[in-house]
Amino acid sequence: MVTTTITRWPAVSYDRWAATCDTLHAHTQVLGKLAVALAPPEPQLHHAALRLTARGWETAALPAPDGSGALVVALDLRAHEVVVEHTSGPTEQIPLTPNRAVGDVTRDVLAGVARLAGPVFINTLPQETLWSVPLDRDDVHATYDTEQVGSYFVAATHAANVLTDFRAPFRGRATPVTAWWGTFDLAVNLFSGRPVEPLSDAFIARNSADAEQIVVGWWPGDARYPRAAFYGFAFPAPEGLFSAVLSPPAARFDPELGEFLLDWDDVRLAADPHGDAHLFARSVFHHASALAGWDEVLTGSMDGAPPPLRPPRGIRHQSAPED
Repeated sequence: MVTTTITRWPAVSYDRWAATCDTLHAHTQVLGKLAVALAPPEPQLHHAALRLTARGWETAALPAPDGSGALVVALDLRAHEVVVEHTSGPTEQIPLTPNRAVGDVTRDVLAGVARLAGPVFINTLPQETLWSVPLDRDDVHATYDTEQVGSYFVAATHAANVLTDFRAPFRGRATPVTAWWGTFDLAVNLFSGRPVEPLSDAFIARNSADAEQIVVGWWPGDARYPRAAFYGFAFPAPEGLFSAVLSPPAARFDPELGEFLLDWDDVRLAADPHGDAHLFARSVFHHASALAGWDEVLTGSMDGAPPPLRPPRGIRHQSAPED
């Protein structure tokens, strides 16, 4: 019989690691800007999204600017370096420690890309941040505490596992777990298949807010809300959504952020952290999709209708008899 060991999830408090968090956030922006410059455009701007892997934040394989193949740029949170890899084999490694300014790292990353795959020009102005100094001239953000980064990475990995588990049965269009460098969060977007009118003609709104969707994600906190939390919302928000009572009991609606929240500390101290976070994600989805009148086939798929191909977690696979 397979047994599961529940381990304590780490504390992640923005107040305690704000300087390192902002530096790390700025580093992810460099990767995101490269994706914007090199990846073919996709609906809802998902070509610009990054991913969380076993070593940290990474781009997808990006077309090399000189046409020589493809490259991946990774923010390695175990080795604490930026890695630029070309599909033909050459690699550039840019250290993040000892504490180096974001500007120094950015210039070295762009130089490494140019050496391996040809020069690329990015818009170095940061996006969706409280600071505006260009990334390649940023000598303000230079704090990088490896222990704090390690705790963040463990927490982010647990959060990503929850989001992966949540989206797995959905049979409609859905994103994988995406790492958004603008807001420095992880998210899953589930789509109903119905288009909507964007809220404005602004570039991001016009290109990312043109489809009905439910979003569940996690972020490590920021100056507005200095606590890590899972969050969820629907776009457009159906009438009555914000009065919904979600599960688990610690879940609540935050009127300032306009989202449902489940604080990380309420999750990590629970008897079953993964289970509580997963329950929150499903609760957001079921309340929002019911109020918005989503197709019953899509909503039913989240409950395993039709049933999944594999048995539930914890059940051992029975070996098939040999012929």
